[in-house]
Amino acid sequence: MKKPLIIFGAGDIAQLAHYYFSTDSNYTVEAFTVDAAYLTINEFCGAPLVPFEQLADYYPAETHEIFIALSYSKLNQTRKEKYLAAKVAGYRIASYISSHATILNNGQIGENCFVLEDNTVQPFVSIGNNVTLWSGNHIGHHSTIRDHCFIASHVIVSGGVDIGESCFIGVNATLRDHIKVGEKCVIGAGALLLADAEPQGVYMGETTPRSRVPSTRLRNI
Repeated sequence: MKKPLIIFGAGDIAQLAHYYFSTDSNYTVEAFTVDAAYLTINEFCGAPLVPFEQLADYYPAETHEIFIALSYSKLNQTRKEKYLAAKVAGYRIASYISSHATILNNGQIGENCFVLEDNTVQPFVSIGNNVTLWSGNHIGHHSTIRDHCFIASHVIVSGGVDIGESCFIGVNATLRDHIKVGEKCVIGAGALLLADAEPQGVYMGETTPRSRVPSTRLRNI
């Protein structure tokens, strides 16, 4: 029997969470919730949308789990705040782990994690609470990803890396082995990190410059 689930959010990530939980989990999405100040509609993805402040009146914590489907806004702090608020309200927090991911760390994955297809999580990896792993990442052996991180697609985390709380790591970034990333770091798309990253550091990849030759002069394309 599938377990009843509430999704916090009413945007693109909430819609994706609805898809993944509905097609590839043992949960049934019964409703969505957002803060009352952001409630402009009463239905989302064909399910009721109710104010979070009154959620327990409609869907009690004793019978329902919740998933916080929010992005990396404010360096993951908005998602962190709602995750903690749901815990204070007494809700059990669900995680989604794709059946199309390769998970070899004996399930060392916390609450409110969103692990999408084609992730490879090697043995002896530890993943904290409220972590998003978008599709196609490699998380190397003996690495640690601490709470409230967001890792975008096709990131390479080599073995023995320690990623601090509330970090954002962009598409196609590469982290060499046995380095430490301080909390609240931003590692930009395509960045190559070969040494420790200081807390609250910003490390950007280089943008490819435009060629002087226009596309209309390329004869082989």
